[in-house]
Amino acid sequence: MLSREQFELELTRRQTPEVRKKLKEGCVAVAGLGGLGSNIALMLARTGVKKLFLVDFDTVDPSNLNRQAYTIPQMGMKKTDAIQELIRQVNPWMELETFDGRVTEANVEKLFEPYPVICEAFDTPESKAVLVNGVISRLPGSVLISGNGMAGSYSSNLIRTDKKMNRLYVCGDGVHGISKTESLTAARVNICAGHEANMAIRLILGEKEV
Repeated sequence: MLSREQFELELTRRQTPEVRKKLKEGCVAVAGLGGLGSNIALMLARTGVKKLFLVDFDTVDPSNLNRQAYTIPQMGMKKTDAIQELIRQVNPWMELETFDGRVTEANVEKLFEPYPVICEAFDTPESKAVLVNGVISRLPGSVLISGNGMAGSYSSNLIRTDKKMNRLYVCGDGVHGISKTESLTAARVNICAGHEANMAIRLILGEKEV
C-alpha cells in the first residue's frame, strides 16, 4: 500500500518546492471525457493537482477503447464514474467533482464559474461553441484551453499550443478534425491531450503562452 505521505514525497522529488506548492492548490475543470479529456484528467491526476471537475454525459463503449483511457471491464459505465475509478488507482487523495450531463448555455456559468482553468475536450463543434462562448463572454475569471485538430497520422510536430485570445488557448493542428475521411489514433490524440494538460499546468504556475 502507498500512503498519501509517500505519494507526496515522490512528487516533491520530481517537482521543485515552488512548483509543488502551486500545483497542489491547482483546480481544473475537464469538459468532455473522451479521447482528449480522459487522458488530460489522468495526466493532471498524476501531476498532483488539488482538484478536478469532470464533465460528461456519455457511457463507455467498445468504440472508445482505441484512444480513450478506459478499459474493457468499464464498458457500460458512466464516463464520470469510470474516470474516477481510474484516477483513484493513480491518486486516490485528490478532490474530484463530477457532472453527469450536457453542458448548455443555461448551465455553463453555474458549472464552471468556480474553476480558473477549463480544458475543453468535446467531440462536436456545437458543444465546443457553447463552452467557448460561455466562458469567454460570461466567466471573466476563467481561462479556456480548447482542442482543435488531432485526427489522422500527420506529423506530431504540427500539433501545437496557440494563444488565440487573452483567455483562450487552442491545442492541435487546427486542420484535421474528426471526420469520415480521417483516422483517429491514440498516439496523436494523446499528443494533443498532453498539450492541453501541460498548458493547464503552466497556467496554474502563472505561466502564459506568448
